[in-house]
Amino acid sequence: MHQTLNEHIPVLLEAVLQYLNPQAGESYLDLTAGYGGHAQAILARTKQPMEATLVDRDANAIKALADFANQGATLLHRDFLSASEHIVAADQKFDIILADLGVSSPHLDNAERGFAFAQDGPLDMRMDQTQTLDATTVVNTYDAQDLERILREYGEEPRARTIAHAIVEARPIDTTQQLADIVRAVMPKSISNRSKTHPATRTFQALRIAVNDELELLRASLPLWTELLSKGGRLGVISFHSLEDRIVKQAFADVAGDRYDADLQLLTKRPVVASRQELVFNPRARSAKLRAVVKK
Repeated sequence: MHQTLNEHIPVLLEAVLQYLNPQAGESYLDLTAGYGGHAQAILARTKQPMEATLVDRDANAIKALADFANQGATLLHRDFLSASEHIVAADQKFDIILADLGVSSPHLDNAERGFAFAQDGPLDMRMDQTQTLDATTVVNTYDAQDLERILREYGEEPRARTIAHAIVEARPIDTTQQLADIVRAVMPKSISNRSKTHPATRTFQALRIAVNDELELLRASLPLWTELLSKGGRLGVISFHSLEDRIVKQAFADVAGDRYDADLQLLTKRPVVASRQELVFNPRARSAKLRAVVKK
């Protein structure tokens, strides 16, 4: 496989293989294929790259997935909602569907993409670099009230108002480090010193969600994903924060259960999280949660 596949360690891989239980001959849809970590493991079991569709909205990820295309897989350079709508219209069904909602390691580690504050870079945060809206636009043009709403709703940031006003007063803001420093400066020192996470973590999460419209895409996509399942097909969704997990949990509760009219059955009564062993070699899995269903 392409070398870039090794740069991103797929989270909860053993759990994904356990609950989605790929079998030889089955079809596979990966809605957030990224750099192919999950796909590589699942296709090693299905042995059917011709029956696989791999989706990603990031052009660099699509390039990294070229080896799968060479083996017969279909690649779709789209966000997962438009890809799902396209596949539903084509009347396709799949035995295995996976959506890993996390930001891949190459995104976080590449300062130029502007997703993280560990390295200084431009305020970008776009999954799809062809779209117009980026974090620079949000940070420098949205009013304090809109910024506060974004930080409160998408970051669950208790100091959203204070941070929003600090951002407006500090404009123009061009880099991730500038923004992180602004947030840190308005946080009580007791919190900054006590917390294990950077005080700007919630702010960066909120801006990324807003830039990429992540929650609305997820809400609109989940009903399509269950529609795309074949009889006996399994769907797994990996979320990384409570907002995503809440949406997935509710969507599965609406269509799965012991009711006579339920189309799906829960495979996970509660979310599956990373083992201590996994966290040793992949600490970014610490917030990952897998929920899965099967179509009756």
